[in-house]
Amino acid sequence: AVAAAMRLGAVLGALRPALPLLLGLSLGCSLSLLRASWSHGAAEEGCLAPGPPALPARGAPPEAAEGRPVPGYEDFRPRIVPYYRDPNKPYKKVLRTRYIQTELGFHERLFVAVLTSKATLNTLAVAVNKTVAHHFPRLLYFTGLRSAKVPHGMVLVAHGDERPIWLMYETMNYIHQHFGSDYDWFYIMQDDTYAQAEQVKALVTHLSINQDVYLGRAEEFIGGDEQARYCHGGFGYLLSRSLLLKLHPHLDSCRNEILSVRPDEWLGRCIIDFLGITCVSQLQGQHYHTYELAKNTEPEKEEEEEFQAALAVHPVSDMTLMYRLHKQFSRIQLDRVYQEIQDLQMQIRNLTALTPAGEAGVTWPVGINAPFLPKSRFEVISWDYFTEQHLFSCPDGSPKCELSGASKADVSEIIESAVEQLNRLYQPLLRFSKRQLLNGYRRFDPTRGMEYTLDLLLEAATQKGHSRVLAKRVSLVRPLSKVEIIPMPYVTEATRVQLVLPLTVQDLDFVANFLDMFAMNTLDTHDNALLTLLFIYHPYDAQRVGQVDVFAGVKAMVGELEKRYAEVKIPWISVKTEVPSQVKLMDIVSKKHPVDTLFFLATVWTEINMEFLNRCRMNTISNWQVFFPVHFQEFNPALVYRGEQTASSNTDFLRDGHFDRHSFAEACFYNSDYMTARTKLAADILDRDEVLESMEVFDVFLHYSGLHLFRAVEPGLVQKYTLRSCNPRLSEELYHRCVLSNLEGLASRSHLAMALFEQEQANST
Repeated sequence: AVAAAMRLGAVLGALRPALPLLLGLSLGCSLSLLRASWSHGAAEEGCLAPGPPALPARGAPPEAAEGRPVPGYEDFRPRIVPYYRDPNKPYKKVLRTRYIQTELGFHERLFVAVLTSKATLNTLAVAVNKTVAHHFPRLLYFTGLRSAKVPHGMVLVAHGDERPIWLMYETMNYIHQHFGSDYDWFYIMQDDTYAQAEQVKALVTHLSINQDVYLGRAEEFIGGDEQARYCHGGFGYLLSRSLLLKLHPHLDSCRNEILSVRPDEWLGRCIIDFLGITCVSQLQGQHYHTYELAKNTEPEKEEEEEFQAALAVHPVSDMTLMYRLHKQFSRIQLDRVYQEIQDLQMQIRNLTALTPAGEAGVTWPVGINAPFLPKSRFEVISWDYFTEQHLFSCPDGSPKCELSGASKADVSEIIESAVEQLNRLYQPLLRFSKRQLLNGYRRFDPTRGMEYTLDLLLEAATQKGHSRVLAKRVSLVRPLSKVEIIPMPYVTEATRVQLVLPLTVQDLDFVANFLDMFAMNTLDTHDNALLTLLFIYHPYDAQRVGQVDVFAGVKAMVGELEKRYAEVKIPWISVKTEVPSQVKLMDIVSKKHPVDTLFFLATVWTEINMEFLNRCRMNTISNWQVFFPVHFQEFNPALVYRGEQTASSNTDFLRDGHFDRHSFAEACFYNSDYMTARTKLAADILDRDEVLESMEVFDVFLHYSGLHLFRAVEPGLVQKYTLRSCNPRLSEELYHRCVLSNLEGLASRSHLAMALFEQEQANST
């Protein structure tokens, strides 16, 4: 018995660590069985017990008495669609859509159609285009017959028939076919209608897209049903996408069966007969306000609330009246905005008084972000000093330059605004007039906008005619307005890049490193990039090329590359010149390549890599934008490290150097864009080819193309320090830029100061 007890104690001792696990498993199984039995019993009792129906589970659709979902209910919860591939079909790569908006099924908000005619296309339609077209995201003009010349900036669709009913029928068909799946709302208006574009856009943002909407100024049919209404075409009307999709199958029947003289009545009757939907002037709490203009109306004197609240005004008889209406409504809208700003500023002041900071927490101007607070002396934003004639912080680095162009207009406007604000504050007691701008300061704060501080010499006059000259300091802010996303054409990273490398005799020591980097980063990775070499011979070397070819070593390197990579061919072009003008060299290269070639104009110190080539492809857009990267130039290691070991950490690869803003040698552009700009340049300079020696490719695009010039720092282009040779035969500006690039590329100010200090110490000892 004692032995059995000892064995039992040993077994229990061995199982003791596992007892909590066994007890937990048994308890969990027991509770699961009990819960299953209770749930089953409750389900049976629920089927038999009378009582009120249970509430639906969260997210479940509401059901009618028969157990079916309520009509019109849609469940907008996201659903995960499982991926299934038929094993019997061959696998094909899934093609993604170009934009995520398309893949998610989003639609644009508003499409606007303007009905015009051949007689009013160059008058009223042009007035509509100049007043409201830039406010709408998409606007098209529809006419029966078109004139010989379409006004600039207007997209016109001509149907070939001036009959009003036919024009409406073809327009609705065209909208459904081309835009029915892209937009949620469709606004139809005539060219004798003035519409407040911003109010119309605000209206559609407050309407649900889940209903069939026919919204406008409701009018009765002549001799028809009293309850049925159509939307008057002169005041415009709004159609939802769902209504357009339902209406389209019945348009042919409406054209054949419904007789009407007015196109708006015809469309209204079609919608009522086949869809049972009548025009309304109020929907979902939103009102469609309109105003009917009387003859000889003067918009400037209209003060009625009905006029000021109108979304659409009709009829507009001529272009001048359209412009006067636009001016008046713009003034009304501006007054509303100013009043809203004042109300918001008052609310901010009242609420700030309740915060821990109290009234001291109110920033000026009220509602604008506080000024940027630098964390170190390197983040301090400097002020630029100016007068009415000169600017003392010039783009080219000179200490003083004449105030002109946009800067002069900016200074004039800000002084005028300052005097106007002073008169608004002190009138009628005082009246100020500007004598002189004593001092002016401005700086751009990225958190709030452009800041100005002006010292003005003013003449203050009282109501009694007394005057006095005084100096007053004022501060102004031009805040950053609404940020807009600029639409850009779609580009890909699959475009082939054609590298162009000009070489002179002075560049021979660096060609080997360039070709090695090109082979490693493009040929080994099979990047879609080609290389063309441009050998620039001096006339003396060109005469001796039969005996001694100065570029023979480079040609041998190219031959070795072509043997190593059998599928690669690296062509070269030989040019004889004393002054290697960048424009003249590109003229030669441009003629030997197709117009759709993407050029990358490189230098022998450029280290090619895939990261930069992709940015070259993405930042260069044909007929839209050219790219001039600013490479990173490393400092002279003899001055920076002074015998110490060079930093090799990957995180410090942009530390000991600077972005060389004086260099415009690297460029990405399409051949077609260069040829277009070059043609304009040739027409301007005629036969004066010597002008080309003072120009670079950057100057050609800057002055002779309407393209965007994208110039940005490029961390992917890192160049080792080298003292460049500056050709004195180039223009004075180009030679000066080359010298500045060499000087600023030596070292930073701190490194230069340390080198001078050590040199003085060595000389003193």
